[in-house]
Amino acid sequence: MTKSASSATSATTQSARQNNQWIKGMVYTALFGALFIAGSFIKINLGFTPVPISLQAFAVMLAGGLLGAAYGFWSIFIVVALTAIGLPLMNGSGGIAQITGPTGGFIWMFPVSAFLIGWVTDRLFSNRKKLDRPRQIGLLLAIFVLGSLLLYVSGVPWLAHVVDNEKYDTFAGALRAGMYPYLPGDAIKAVAATLVILALRPVLPAIRPSRRK
Repeated sequence: MTKSASSATSATTQSARQNNQWIKGMVYTALFGALFIAGSFIKINLGFTPVPISLQAFAVMLAGGLLGAAYGFWSIFIVVALTAIGLPLMNGSGGIAQITGPTGGFIWMFPVSAFLIGWVTDRLFSNRKKLDRPRQIGLLLAIFVLGSLLLYVSGVPWLAHVVDNEKYDTFAGALRAGMYPYLPGDAIKAVAATLVILALRPVLPAIRPSRRK
């Protein structure tokens, strides 16, 4: 085989691999988008607050941690965008009102959270199949901070802004209604997501964009 023919074959093989990787990426993006949608329907209303307990944040943690920064972001962002234009994908309803309501501040931050979790996880798992204990702890902390605490940065002020209720329309009131009751559950979600990511991330390298050497 001549050098030119070998180069052409190599280029064709590389192109086929990239196309296959892209298809897998789209499939997993849709899959985790569906997981995020399902998480929005699994909710518990507490009664004293307009913010329900749901599995949305858990789905965001898994999307970022398993898909990486790019695919993790898109899996969540597409759902949020489709909800904004009217599709009833989150809590059975859609439209601008859905993402500008009391929980809007959390919803806006979900794609950013997935991206940042994916960014950190990509680097922790770079050229590694398994993480040592310090990196495992770092992963857990990153998931809790970026998948939970970060959401409150926009979620709590927006709740105080939107809700016309003397219990919630102050920052302190919004913290009591939109943050404090959820922290124990967030910690449990972060631990569960970390265990799932540690178990599954090493077997999912093909769905992420390959790094250029």
